Amino acid sequence: MTTEQLTVDRISDTEIVMTRVVDAPRELVWACHTQEEHLRRWWGRGNPLDVEIDFRVGGRYRYVEHADDGNSYAFRGEFLEIEAPHRLVQTFEFEGMPGHVATDSLVLTEEDGRTVLTTTSRFTSKEDLDGMVASGMSDGAQRSYLALDALLRELTA
Repeated sequence: MTTEQLTVDRISDTEIVMTRVVDAPRELVWACHTQEEHLRRWWGRGNPLDVEIDFRVGGRYRYVEHADDGNSYAFRGEFLEIEAPHRLVQTFEFEGMPGHVATDSLVLTEEDGRTVLTTTSRFTSKEDLDGMVASGMSDGAQRSYLALDALLRELTA
C-alpha cells in the first residue's frame, strides 16, 4: 500500500491543516473514522483504545488510549456536523488539559481509488494551538495514520 507522509500547515494563529493520502476508497476510510470497531484499531497510534461513541449530530465520543509508557490518555468531544461519507465536524478535547477545546473538520476526497484526508483544526487561542503543536501532535497523528494504513491493508486484502 502506497501512502504519503502527513503534511501539516499552520494557516493562521488559531488554525492548522493536516493532509494525508491513503490507498483506500473514501467509504472505507469514512467507516474507519466513524465506527467503533475500526477506531479502536488505529486511532490511538495503534495502541489499545477504549471507544465510546454515539455517532450522530449532538452525540459524543470518548477515547482512552493505553500507551506503551503505561499511561492512559483520554480524549472527548461532540459531533457537530455529519455529511457521510465526505465531511465530519467535531470538537476535540484532551482530558488532561480540560477547557482547551478545538473544533476539527475532516474532509475526505476520493481521487482514483485513493482518499485525501484533510483535517482543519481551529483552536480558541494561539496559545492552545502552540500547546497542541508542542505536545507532539504531528508525530502522534502520523503514527495513528500508519496504524490506519495497516488496518486499511487488512480490510482491502
